[in-house]
Amino acid sequence: MSLHFHWFLPTYGDSRHLMAGGHGSSMSGDRPATLKYLNQIGAAAEANGFEAVLTPTGAWCEDAWLTTAMMIDTTETLKFLVALRPGLMSPTLAAQMAVTFQWQSQGRLLLNVVTGGESSEQRAYGDFLDKEQRYARCGEFLDVVRRLWVDNGPVTFAGKYITVDNAALGRVPDPVPPVFFGGSSPAAGTVASEFADTYLTWGEPLAAVAAKIAWIRDLAEIRGRTLEYGIRLHVISRDTSEQAWAEADRLLNGLDPATIEKAQASLARSESEGQRRMRELHSGGAGYSQSGDARSLEVSPNLWTGVGLVRGGAGTALVGSHEEVAERIAEYAAVGLDHFILSGYPHLEEAYQFGEGVRPALERRGLVQDRNVAHHAEPVRAPFISAAPADA
Repeated sequence: MSLHFHWFLPTYGDSRHLMAGGHGSSMSGDRPATLKYLNQIGAAAEANGFEAVLTPTGAWCEDAWLTTAMMIDTTETLKFLVALRPGLMSPTLAAQMAVTFQWQSQGRLLLNVVTGGESSEQRAYGDFLDKEQRYARCGEFLDVVRRLWVDNGPVTFAGKYITVDNAALGRVPDPVPPVFFGGSSPAAGTVASEFADTYLTWGEPLAAVAAKIAWIRDLAEIRGRTLEYGIRLHVISRDTSEQAWAEADRLLNGLDPATIEKAQASLARSESEGQRRMRELHSGGAGYSQSGDARSLEVSPNLWTGVGLVRGGAGTALVGSHEEVAERIAEYAAVGLDHFILSGYPHLEEAYQFGEGVRPALERRGLVQDRNVAHHAEPVRAPFISAAPADA
């Protein structure tokens, strides 16, 4: 068994602190999302054994397609999990862009299809469909894209929201980009079970994640399909549990209570079922406001909801020693998860905390391959130092 680990590319900026934003809110950091800095994160992700980097989409971040395309030449094996919103471009153009990306990157594109979580943000892009309509359109969009990729057209399709006539591509993508898709509403389950390759959930307690996997698996079986499953989490991993929780305390101590209040009021207006579930986990941070202790937001062993006090979308983190974080990952894997999309603050340094701390613990458990086997054959040697101890 070998799990898949992915990192996150913060195209809105990065920081040593938690940043409010996401789902239509503004995000900003101490480190601007320059191409130079993002390339450093890409290099760190590649060096620490991450397979891909998730690149978000929205008015609050830089464009995912352009940013990742500019990073192809600065990486060698790293793949790019590019977020794509159906409805903001034609399915034929999206399929063509994916073909070009696969060709130029030699097969390093993955796609994260995002229907659009908030109507207010969608309207700013000129999209006035409601949530249910967006999911229906997403299904039609992916239907056309799949036909173009597999059959290479010509494709003629007349749906309620999507219409194309005699569409074809110059070539098919090699390989076909895997489609990652998340959502907690019934409409999301329908689309995921029919068109996704990997179903994604935000980080919830083990039993809740197992129930979501079972839900999608049952829907997929009806359609004769088999999916992989993934989870989106932040991570705070240190040599000891005490050090990790001290870092969680530091992150929360840097937040102004007014910032938390403003962020929670904004997130309460979200149309997203997944966002509602995130907010229910921490109950608006009432426990923390009374105790001032980061662990008051621990909702299951090592699963911390502090990030969700100010951040939209994925709002939970695995917090603990490297061994504890590896053990929680092993438990999630046991209920059926294949992909782990992780992030930390700041993303550059935290990629190394995970790669140098947690990954070896996962290797010892047989959950990932040891990427350093070749380097273990010879001991490290230094000039003028004998391989054997000198006589006294």
